[in-house]
Amino acid sequence: MAFEPFIHFVRGIQGKLGSNVYGGLQGQNSQHVAFLRQLQKELNSDVSLTIPLSELEVTVFDFETTGFFPEKGDEILSIGAIKTRGSEVQESDSFYSLVQYEKELPVNIKELTGLCENDLKTARPLSGVLLDFYHFARGTPLVAHHSNHEKNFLQAANWKLFKATQKHRIIDTSFLSKIADPDLSQIKLEEICERYGLTVIDRHHALGDAKLTAKLWCLFIEMVQKKGCENLQDIYSRMAKM
Repeated sequence: MAFEPFIHFVRGIQGKLGSNVYGGLQGQNSQHVAFLRQLQKELNSDVSLTIPLSELEVTVFDFETTGFFPEKGDEILSIGAIKTRGSEVQESDSFYSLVQYEKELPVNIKELTGLCENDLKTARPLSGVLLDFYHFARGTPLVAHHSNHEKNFLQAANWKLFKATQKHRIIDTSFLSKIADPDLSQIKLEEICERYGLTVIDRHHALGDAKLTAKLWCLFIEMVQKKGCENLQDIYSRMAKM
């Protein structure tokens, strides 16, 4: 793929809130409207592609959901996120919240995540949790493992809640891994972590998985730096030639 089309594809890593979001927020807190309007302006002037990797701050995040298909009614149950700077995880800078869900949880989701229906019923609605997440991530690119899952749910949630089309350009850990370790064949997060000697704890917990992904991201940052990549633009440029 040529360099310019590829850069065009990945520009606006966090995504840009559609202008019709404000119509979707009628009747909601005016501070929310002001925040989303300001966020859109900031995302339009994103400069993360040229920030040195040693200084780059990102928000690594993960969702636990009722399934894989938001278009079929699956919903977000919890959001976890943590920030990194360069190749260091900012352990004290994290975000976690359950999301209100009043239906009965599928048995396999209960067993996988350990989430409790009673806790979900009394949790905050997704609209407020999502706005808090945006506040937390403000000014940083977003990173996820197998990011299509998170991206699909974000797009669905933002349209449902704010009537806004969001074209997220979330960075997937695979972007770095293709340069950092071309021989990597594992797909599951726990298998990749085990490959590099990273301790796997709190798997299938939104914050736990975000922390695991953050450690993996930081490791890949160190590896691509050793291969001569100085910023995200270098990474995308090198990938375009692969």
